[in-house]
Amino acid sequence: MRVMHHPILGDETRQFNATITVDGKKIQAIEGEPIAAALLAAGIKKFRETQKHHKPRGIFCAIGRCTDCVMTVDGIPNVRTCVTPVKDGMIISTQKGLGEWGDRL
Repeated sequence: MRVMHHPILGDETRQFNATITVDGKKIQAIEGEPIAAALLAAGIKKFRETQKHHKPRGIFCAIGRCTDCVMTVDGIPNVRTCVTPVKDGMIISTQKGLGEWGDRL
């Protein structure tokens, strides 16, 4: 789902320079791009499950206003992945309900 050839912006020239771990799986990403963009490019569309009905949620507004894209990032729950940049070595997990605080790296 990554746009490689854009009619106005031109060709994608950035290189994968970061590795993030998402639910135990290593994903190649571009440092500085939004986490949500890296996940979508890797085919991951489910970011969290709702608290009451355990329904899947993913990207919705993509500008940091809603909470559909929140995930647990480096042990911190409720991180809005659409506006949080990728850093090499991040550990990201699908958030269940309100999330739980884990060990901070």
